[in-house]
Amino acid sequence: MAASILHRVTGVGLYLGAVLLAGWALALALGPDAFGAYMRTLGSLPGRIVFFGLTVSMLFHLANGIRHLFWDAGKGFEPRTADATAIIALVFSVAGAMALWLAAAAVGAI
Repeated sequence: MAASILHRVTGVGLYLGAVLLAGWALALALGPDAFGAYMRTLGSLPGRIVFFGLTVSMLFHLANGIRHLFWDAGKGFEPRTADATAIIALVFSVAGAMALWLAAAAVGAI
């Protein structure tokens, strides 16, 4: 049940990430000063925390979506399997986000 709720919450988070992307495009259209200010905001510590959360949300939503594909095929409904795949999706999302951010830091992207 928690994975189902978290799937919905991450969907809302991804929608808010799309709003940030639209803000980025708007700032880009408004010129270099607006774009620079927007990028400074996104690059601040709170902005990076938000983007890390978006990365976790994206990966969890992806992993849980794959889990749902198996359910659509009639697989994985046993309680132990469902619990295990929920935990795997959660661990994948956090570990994957950490790996992506560490790789980005290693190449100087952040």
